[in-house]
Amino acid sequence: MNEMLRLSAAMTVWLIGFSGTYGLQALACSRHWPADVAARPVLITVCAVVVGLQVLILVGALFSPSRSRHLQRITVALAATGVVAAVWTLLPVVALSICL
Repeated sequence: MNEMLRLSAAMTVWLIGFSGTYGLQALACSRHWPADVAARPVLITVCAVVVGLQVLILVGALFSPSRSRHLQRITVALAATGVVAAVWTLLPVVALSICL
């Protein structure tokens, strides 16, 4: 069971981060967002936290031993994919206008 958690951690964090960030962006573009809170710093902070978690998962996958060398390689590959996916999909939130 521990191996399954290690294999699925990166993609699960990416999915939660992606959904949460763009849901938060939709809320920021709606009339329900508090007027006294700037949306851009909040969204950039959420993106940084998601990418930071992905990097921590990658570091953990690189330095924690596994029973199977094959599973270790797959875990590292999935963790690296999670970092790239998080940066790629969250970059528009940081670089572009929040509400079009």
